[in-house]
Amino acid sequence: MIRNDSSTESRKDKESVILESACRVIRERGFHQARITDIAQTAGISYGLVYHYFKSKADLFDAILKEWWTDLFALMEEWEIHKSGVEDQLGALVIYFLDQYQKRPDLVHIFITEISRSASNLTPARLHWFKVFLSRIESLMARAQYQKLLRSDIKPRYLTYIFLGAIESFISAMVLENQPLKSRAQKQRIATGLLQVFLNGARPVKGGAS
Repeated sequence: MIRNDSSTESRKDKESVILESACRVIRERGFHQARITDIAQTAGISYGLVYHYFKSKADLFDAILKEWWTDLFALMEEWEIHKSGVEDQLGALVIYFLDQYQKRPDLVHIFITEISRSASNLTPARLHWFKVFLSRIESLMARAQYQKLLRSDIKPRYLTYIFLGAIESFISAMVLENQPLKSRAQKQRIATGLLQVFLNGARPVKGGAS
């Protein structure tokens, strides 16, 4: 039993090293130019060992994306369990992206450049999870409109695009300029700023659109 646990842990460790190395190489070269040999060299392992854990570069890329979506959807499940308010959920989403940028900037860069902004990489399976994510945020916007927290003359879908677009643009600028996040307080200030700009622009106007 101990041997099995040890073997499983060892496999996870090696997969983690390969995934982190793949993120670094894909960020530097782009998905299509990244090679398994480059990833293996960065990971400090043999070329064949990468294929022992992942069938192909596409399989490796899907594993990276699965890790991203798993963590993100886990956060959204917590919202449902704790019945968080709309503002808290939107704020938590901003903090999530900032946390990921601080801990794993290569992964955030890949999500933005290789998925969010690259239709050529969106296979039907990858597009499915992206659409699920958009749909869940759109439902959140619709609930906020029902609660009269957001104006109702703008489609929930458009509010989703505006909100996520603001996060993506901000994070993209930080990634491209290699700006570090120095503290939790800094992340909170950024999250508060993004959230307030969005909410204040989308709040119902007294005597006007609701």
